Amino acid sequence: QVQLVESGGGLVQAGGSLRLSCAASGRTFSSYAMGWFRQAPGKEREFVAAINWSNSKTYYADSVKGRFTISRDNPNIMVYLQMNSLKPEDTAVYYCAATTYYSSSYYYSESNFGSWGQGTQVTVSS
Repeated sequence: QVQLVESGGGLVQAGGSLRLSCAASGRTFSSYAMGWFRQAPGKEREFVAAINWSNSKTYYADSVKGRFTISRDNPNIMVYLQMNSLKPEDTAVYYCAATTYYSSSYYYSESNFGSWGQGTQVTVSS
């Protein structure tokens, strides 16, 4: 099992930026990719971004493409989500997750991620 702890959420005005961090520990060698998902009040949890641990290829939801950047720091087993040009509709609880699937086709569904963090709140005011 992989333990994940997110940090970096908060309140920001529209147009602002935030950087989320996710610290991984435990059986991290068993994970091929890390992802970020988010859940807004009254909505389903949705895919935001993912990064393949070995080749650093990145994948994004259309709604965040060009504004958010996912990256990793291998030595410290950290994953980051840099969020720029934030909009009120980005308001949600953001979750870090790990998957043992290598193929990127699995990254877009939360059901393919077996380890999850506790989430961090991001609120964007208009």
